[in-house]
This record gives sequence, C-alpha cells and structure tokens, in this order.
Amino acid sequence: MNDVQRAKKILKILNKIYPKIEVPLKSRNVFTLLISVLLSAQCTDRNVNNVTKNIYTKYFKPEHFKKLGQKKIENLIKKIGIFRIKAKNIYNLSSILIEKYNGRVPKTYEELEILPGVGHKTASVVMSQGFGYPAFPVDTHIHRLAQRWGLTNGKNVLQTEEDLKRLFPKKSWNKLHLQIIYYGREFCKARDCYGIACKICTTCYPNRNKPIKVNKA
Repeated sequence: MNDVQRAKKILKILNKIYPKIEVPLKSRNVFTLLISVLLSAQCTDRNVNNVTKNIYTKYFKPEHFKKLGQKKIENLIKKIGIFRIKAKNIYNLSSILIEKYNGRVPKTYEELEILPGVGHKTASVVMSQGFGYPAFPVDTHIHRLAQRWGLTNGKNVLQTEEDLKRLFPKKSWNKLHLQIIYYGREFCKARDCYGIACKICTTCYPNRNKPIKVNKA
C-alpha cells in the first residue's frame, strides 16, 4: 500500500467517525480566534477555553486589549503557560492591528506571520477557521500521526504540511486537520497506540507489531 492509497483509507475512516467536526477553540470573532490560537501554544485547548470564556464577554477587539495594557492582560491570562510573553505579544499585536489594519485581522499569510507571536501554524489556523481559506495547519500532534500513518517521513512540520496537501483533496483540508487532531486525542495517543493499536494504524500497517519511532517537529 502506497501513501496515496493510505490517504484514501484514512480519509474514509475519519469521515465515518467524524462526519461533522467542531472547532475546539472557542472564539467570538476572527480577532479572538487569533488570540486563542496564540494562547494555545504549549497549552491545552480546554485550558484556553476556560480562561477566555470570561475574557471575551468584555474584551473582543484590538482596541480593548490595547486599552487594557500588558500588565492587565497578564492578570487575565496568568493561568496559561508563558503568560507574560503571550501578554506582551497580544498587546503589541493589538497595537499593530489598530495602527496598520484599522483594527481588522489581515487575510494573508505574509501579513499574519509578521505579527508578534504568530507563526505559520497560527496563521494557517486563522486562514482556515477564521476566513475559510483552504489551509492545512500542522502542529506537533499531526506531525506525529502523519509519520505513524506513513504519509510523510517527518523531517519537519513544513514538509509534513506539503506532503499532506499533496495527498489529500484541497476541499478536505479545513475539516481534515481537525479530524486528525480529534482522532489522535481519542484513538491514536502518543503513549497508547504507538502505531500498532488504533484502526487507522492497523488498516495502514496490518503487519506492524513493534512501536514506531517518530521524528520530533
């Protein structure tokens, strides 16, 4: 079975298990989505949602966070990892959006990726979930699963993204990256499946009987 054949089987399995999918990070608009994705670095989506549910009722525009200032933002997000760095990025990002983009989140990768704290993965999530642009955000979890499933040789997340875009139809990307995340959390866990137990792993590699080693992102 080659990678194209594996991709077709994987897509079929994921569509059957997750015919509909919800965006895990809760947000009020594209700006708060951007903030939530930024906050989710080295933090669980659940923790981000727990923290932001009381923030976004009052603060949901760049102007709100600029007015708050960095110290008050720190107090609001202090239950989240590396909150001081994230608070600084949120404050500076909000200031730039006001000064350069009239308070709106830009709609291009180039403009998003020069914002403080926003890398390619964060920009991809915003392009996909915020603007509906076909994108395939790849985090460390998708990077790991793509290797287990024989879809990439896993040198880095950018290569994994290119490989997944090559193997799957563009129309499936926005939904598929979330399906993979949910499947990994539920069935193909890092310290549970090891590439030999879940339905996708056993379908792609029925004769595999040893845990597979993966390259870190």
